[in-house]
Amino acid sequence: MTLTTVKWNIEDYHQIITTGILTDRHVELINGEIVEMSPEGEYHAYSSDEAGEYLIYLLGENAKVRQAKPITIPETNSEPEPDISIVQRLGKDYQKHHPYPENIFWVIEYSYSSLNKDLEIKNKVYAAAGIPEYWIINLRTMELIVFRVPTDTGYQSQEVFKNGEIRSLAFPDVDISVNKLLGM
Repeated sequence: MTLTTVKWNIEDYHQIITTGILTDRHVELINGEIVEMSPEGEYHAYSSDEAGEYLIYLLGENAKVRQAKPITIPETNSEPEPDISIVQRLGKDYQKHHPYPENIFWVIEYSYSSLNKDLEIKNKVYAAAGIPEYWIINLRTMELIVFRVPTDTGYQSQEVFKNGEIRSLAFPDVDISVNKLLGM
């Protein structure tokens, strides 16, 4: 006997959410599959929260910093919830839809127990969507991994930072402290 897995599209996923079935579950839609999200440890919660506040201050009116909110990637039937998304300021448009790839400057994931999923699965989802940059804060090694140059199969460029400053492609005149992103 062959087993067939049901793949959900974004509209189906929204209908499931509306029913309340997933109310007590922390999930996201990745490649048409409803996936449980890893719980956040204290350092993860602290670091991502502090980094979000820092980026809000640093970027000001240039971008909206969304913390642990969904983004919509129609191409892959995905609606992940990155720890931080830096997106265009579209105001009330976000009442009608989450940011689409064309609205996203870059996303940041804080990873400890989810590191393999973030490096392998989400990397490909974000790259295939054309999101220009994907940053992973590796909480195991306390380093920032920056992925750039998206393709259909992943990012072509990868750099690792343990300290210093970095500049995003979207805001090359803004110095971002790696230590502040790491929660140090």
